[in-house]
This record gives sequence, structure tokens and C-alpha cells, in this order.
Amino acid sequence: MKREFNAEGETGAPQVPYRETIKNEVPYDYTHKKQTGGSGQYGKIQGKIIPIDEGDFVFENVVTGGNVPSEYISSVEKGFKSCMDRGEFIGFPVVNLKFVLEDGASHAVDSSDNAFQAAAKGAFREFYLQGKPVALEPVMLVSVEGPTEFQGEILATVMQRRGMVVGTTEDAGFVRIDAEVPLSEMFGYATVLRSATQGKAEFTMEFARYGTAPTEVAEQLREKWLEKKAAGSSN
Repeated sequence: MKREFNAEGETGAPQVPYRETIKNEVPYDYTHKKQTGGSGQYGKIQGKIIPIDEGDFVFENVVTGGNVPSEYISSVEKGFKSCMDRGEFIGFPVVNLKFVLEDGASHAVDSSDNAFQAAAKGAFREFYLQGKPVALEPVMLVSVEGPTEFQGEILATVMQRRGMVVGTTEDAGFVRIDAEVPLSEMFGYATVLRSATQGKAEFTMEFARYGTAPTEVAEQLREKWLEKKAAGSSN
């Protein structure tokens, strides 16, 4: 780009699409109350945040008695759903959560759509981190094929990348090794594989699933997120 178009640019490591969620169920009880002259804002909600195996976002209303007026139920859902775009743990999208609305309270004058959306957002910010959040990393299914004589070298390149072998097939002097490897460990793999096998092996990879990232990886992501938040708040 610089040579052909005289365009400057910044280079860096490719971005990995991490995700985050919580491991434990968390009850919440939050009141959004704001008075700024004239009509204010008021919305109170109670319920729980539950980790689930499937479904990025699920909302369930079990309010009885009309403590949260029916016209504001969707406002609470909107507020919670908007929080899924960026979590409070590592700053990546949140997945696999169910929000249950059990009770609450409203004000005849000060309650509104915005007030109950704000209540949901506030509840998320205050209680989410109490659920033992975890970082999730994309795990790829990597298939490496090469001469059998390089099987040991191929295995070594996979294991060095936190890979977990899920299958090995040998046929007519060639071997195929299938493994699950975190995407963050695969950058630059082509060069390493060529070097280890004299250019005689090749690989393909495709997305397999999201898995819980190791503690040290999560801690690094957490530190970067906190630094980014601090820098943003100081500007």
C-alpha cells in the first residue's frame, strides 16, 4: 500500500473474535431513579441472569400482578439485549445468557420506556461480574496432511499451539492429523509447518466451536480491556 499508493497504515496482529459469558446464575435487584427537574425517570426490576448452553440471548417474563406494566416489559428486554454487544469482563460480545424478569415497580409519572431500558442496562453492569465471567475463544478444526515420515514433526507443531488431536489417519505413506486448535495460536502456522516438513505438508482449517479460554489468556484480555476503559474515561 505504501509503495503502490503512497498510503500510510498501521499493522498489528489479526483480531480474534473472542466472546464472553458467565458460569453462575446471578440474581439482580436494581432501581433506576433520576430526577432532573420536571418529570424524572423511574424503573425497578428484579430477576436473575442465567447461563445457558445454547441461544445467545433469551428473555423470559414471569412478572405477575402488573408490578411492571406490560408496556415496559419489552423495554426491559431491549435494555438487556443491548448489553450483549459488549460485556463487562473483556469487552467482547456476550453469549449464552437468559434474562428472567420476575418483579419490579413503576411510577405513574416518572416511568417510561427509557427508564426501564436504563434499569436493565444498570442491572447488567452492576451484577454481571458477580456470575464468575469467563472468556471464550474460537477453536478451529485443523487438518494437516503430509508424508508419514514427518508425523512427529507435524504433531509437535500442533501440540505447541495448545492443540488437541481428535484423529489420525494413515494411508499409502501419508498421514492426516485432525486437531482442535485455538484460532489465536494459528497465525503464522503455514510458515512453521513448511519449515518443519520441508514444505511437504499442508493444512486446512474451519471453525469448530467456542471453548473456555485458559486463565492466563483471559487475564491478558481483561487487562487490555481495563486499560482501554481507563484511557476512554480519561479522554
